[in-house]
Amino acid sequence: MNKRPSIRIFTTGGTIDKVYFDAKSEFQVGEPQISDVLHEANVTFDFAVESLMRKDSLEMTDADRVAVRAAVAGAAERHIVVTHGTDTMAVTARALTGIADKVIVLTGSMQPARFRFSDAVYNIAAALTAVQLLPAGVYLAMNGRVFDADNVRKNVAENRFEKVDS
Repeated sequence: MNKRPSIRIFTTGGTIDKVYFDAKSEFQVGEPQISDVLHEANVTFDFAVESLMRKDSLEMTDADRVAVRAAVAGAAERHIVVTHGTDTMAVTARALTGIADKVIVLTGSMQPARFRFSDAVYNIAAALTAVQLLPAGVYLAMNGRVFDADNVRKNVAENRFEKVDS
């Protein structure tokens, strides 16, 4: 009998967790949305969600990335998904390279998960599938593709991620 994979999910904030406040007419990072998404999808693998911070990725510091790295490196699970804001996701991914014997996949969204038309569910599904299939390393799952952390950037003009040549 095969044991189901155990996946640790760390949340850092970003658009995927943003909520709209009418009174302020602005978005703020709210509660992590991934647990609700996974329960609604009736997934059949074991997972645990841990919120590390609730920040827009433009506000993340090097100290925040050190904290993310420490949490990922210290996790008992081999399979790790990190939800993250898209603006500096590639920077954080590169900060996680070199962690031995773990499959680490970062994902996020261009629209909040609470929105009816959001890429969040699609990107979460891609990340969770990728983390179970890929060899050890650090990856991004966005826009229907999986990217190696060393060869990816966000193309702001096109609002998508793309591979870059090393």
